[in-house]
Amino acid sequence: MDFEDVAVEDTAVGDADSGDPDTPSTRSWGRARRALRAAGVPPGRLARLRALGGGTYNSVEELRLADGTRYVLKVPPAPTAPGLRYERDLLVGEAEFCRRAGRAGVPAPRVVAEGEEAGRRHLLMTACPGEPWGASVTDAEAAHLCARLGGQVARLHQVTGPGFGYPSGALGPLAPDWRTAFTAMYAAVLDDARRYGARLPRPVDEIARTAGSAYEALDEVAVPRLVHFDLWPGNILVDRSQDGVRIGGLIDGERMFWGDPAADFVSLALLGDIREDRAFLAGYRAAGGRAEFGRTARLRLALYRSYLYLIMLTEAIPRALGQEHERWVRAHVAPELSAALEEITRLTVTS
Repeated sequence: MDFEDVAVEDTAVGDADSGDPDTPSTRSWGRARRALRAAGVPPGRLARLRALGGGTYNSVEELRLADGTRYVLKVPPAPTAPGLRYERDLLVGEAEFCRRAGRAGVPAPRVVAEGEEAGRRHLLMTACPGEPWGASVTDAEAAHLCARLGGQVARLHQVTGPGFGYPSGALGPLAPDWRTAFTAMYAAVLDDARRYGARLPRPVDEIARTAGSAYEALDEVAVPRLVHFDLWPGNILVDRSQDGVRIGGLIDGERMFWGDPAADFVSLALLGDIREDRAFLAGYRAAGGRAEFGRTARLRLALYRSYLYLIMLTEAIPRALGQEHERWVRAHVAPELSAALEEITRLTVTS
């Protein structure tokens, strides 16, 4: 998942054109112009290019035209770059999320064009207004925004899909039932953990056994629904204007899958408990969302927490995010993985 602070590198047309032709900035400008041309936008209108931080997998750049129009261009790493199994063709999921969210009336980027260059897919989207949800949001604003966010997520969860799993097909075709899809997703990240030698709080085989004891709870999920699965504050844009504050857009939907909508509660309450967010739950339920926390629902939530935290602990290795990030995930994420596994054990033993 993407949990770094947002940073930018901004260059104007003259800055890019004056450098060495092999510099990354010049390559980025050429790629941006070609993407605009393929979308039917005159490339000569490109005035500024800004590299957006916050993501640790795809390359993300903001393209600003001379008239002020903004686009976002996403490009994945080279096919040979190391990564987790489910990350192949992530932009397929991003495009699917944007289209489905737009139809549901949820603020999200609009797909302008999809293309491919040198074997690498790219996605050109509109830019949503606002900045990532941060410390500038006051408590009063947070209560209002959380309620609005709850309603938007409930509308996302009303969108149904053709099967269960990742739309990219990275782990195979969509499955006819949620247990088949999720157990394949879980097995894939455990395989990644073995392959990269991830430092986990428990042995991989023990984690697999513990998770397996709860898989029966997955059978309660009968309809595949849209799950963003990366709705941490950095992917929720807050737009301020003279009319007040609102959700400007839900972004970075590349990790979406068709599955149990309750899985979204994990990143929405990252390293915490969604049951403590009363404003969100009130907005979610008022918009028709179902948020139940009986035994089997808690078992599923524990499974989804453990899945997310396994991803976070494992992905740091192929991405080479540095020792500081690895220390952070060991200090903050590893205990949450242990707690999720302990909850699974408690709930299965007392059943």
